[in-house]
Amino acid sequence: MTTKHIGVSSSAVSAHTTTAFVGRALRGPINAPVSLHSFADYQRVFGGLWQPSTLSYAVEQYFEHGGRHALVVRVVNGGAPATICLPCGGETLTLEAMALGSREFLRASVDYDNLNEQDQDCFNLVVQRVRAHGSEHIEEQEIYRRVSISPATGRYITTVLVESNLVRVRGAVPKQRPLPTPGREPQRLVGYINSNPDGNDGAPLTDYDLIGSATELTGMFALSATERIDFLYLPPLTRDHDVGVSSLLVASRFCRDRHAMLIVDPPLSWTSCDAALSGLRQFNFSCDQAVMFFPRLLAHDRLRARAEVFANGGAVAGMLSRADEQRPVWDSKQAEPQMLLRPGVRLPIELTEIERWRLAAHGINALQTVRRSAPITLVRRTLAGGANAAVDWGYLQARRFALHVMGQLEHHTRWVLLARPSRSMWARIVRQVNDFLHELAMLGAFPGARTGEEFFVICDERINAIAPDAVAEIKILVGFASLQLDQYHTFMITHALTGSHTRMVAVNRYETPSRFEDVELTSTSFQALRQLGSE
Repeated sequence: MTTKHIGVSSSAVSAHTTTAFVGRALRGPINAPVSLHSFADYQRVFGGLWQPSTLSYAVEQYFEHGGRHALVVRVVNGGAPATICLPCGGETLTLEAMALGSREFLRASVDYDNLNEQDQDCFNLVVQRVRAHGSEHIEEQEIYRRVSISPATGRYITTVLVESNLVRVRGAVPKQRPLPTPGREPQRLVGYINSNPDGNDGAPLTDYDLIGSATELTGMFALSATERIDFLYLPPLTRDHDVGVSSLLVASRFCRDRHAMLIVDPPLSWTSCDAALSGLRQFNFSCDQAVMFFPRLLAHDRLRARAEVFANGGAVAGMLSRADEQRPVWDSKQAEPQMLLRPGVRLPIELTEIERWRLAAHGINALQTVRRSAPITLVRRTLAGGANAAVDWGYLQARRFALHVMGQLEHHTRWVLLARPSRSMWARIVRQVNDFLHELAMLGAFPGARTGEEFFVICDERINAIAPDAVAEIKILVGFASLQLDQYHTFMITHALTGSHTRMVAVNRYETPSRFEDVELTSTSFQALRQLGSE
């Protein structure tokens, strides 16, 4: 079996920097991530700007500030789908919209074209989504020919519509097929029945709705099946209600499992530098997997036709994505590009240089509208704060680089689950990981390490079962140099039939010689590493 090469070209990263959004939208699929590459895509799928939807404004700001790729998950709190009633003589065949909400405008048409006289149980059905009732702008159309009201046939209407993205059958199917839909105007041969105005948008979201269920794959867990995300952002529940700490805690854990960063908005009450520093103590959320920028934004609201204060997470995600194009996450030679808000977006308060440094000391980054020429530039921080033991994780670039390495190695070594455990397989893993880390070292990704001591890889009987017929579980111990001399970040990748995961582990550096290829772990260290890898 050939091993897959892990490339590290800058285009491979910048082109795939992805931000995931979870929130309330006007319409569209629910609890299903949708890939978008522009705000026009968002308008087509989710209906565009909507005042109760902070998500819609965040996605708009994301693309306006340089974002290229977004994954959007729509969640709802209650709500009801619109229905279409097709007359069937004295009964009615009721279709209900797949998507909840009052803005799902559907219409349906029934005809008997190309059907024989003996096909008394069959009919043709056309379902369309239109821009609005009375509009001829068709956004999506589905055509079903020779569907039947008889459960004994293979074209039973309830079974056929399981594949529909627009409607399902509600209730019992009548014994008589729907009547043909007459045209309302003489010049029109085909008529349509519009959906009823019974769709409901539901109540404002709660933290429970954002979190969702890991077993049912709802809320943020709808992103579990996505291959990769770089940032996760949860817009405020409403314009006047921040996301709760419970959502942030679950989201940070989710990001840790997915090797992503969480973007956190400053609370509404933080209207000054002093208020932010004072509120940070009550905020009670410190995490090296999260990043925050201050203050919020003052931008024009096209729906209200006036300037409004918005949460900044969408714009921050866009600027971070654009920064990845200018400087890949592994590039330690170039200075971090300055993140500038687009023209027309202002800040509700102006920060002095001293206030910027005060905020940075507590892990809060300052937004800016103009390029600064300070002799010493601030390096972007995470929300790790002063309580973080690993100094590197207090800096956004260092943390994202580590997440990139862990994510790439975990993803590209999953082939081991298809191979028979053996020493030769372990050797192939080591060569593959060594090649990847060597490429990064050649690009200068480990500036704090001596030449030849940038990283180490261990995958052999010291951390894996010796018996080749053992249950398939492969562990890979990887360490790479931190920003501090003679310090290493070490993590264990575990591949098992139940899934793959990566976690940080501790290795006693005093027992580890400088040449890691010849490392001989003690019995105690060996057992400890096995236990850490299986937890």
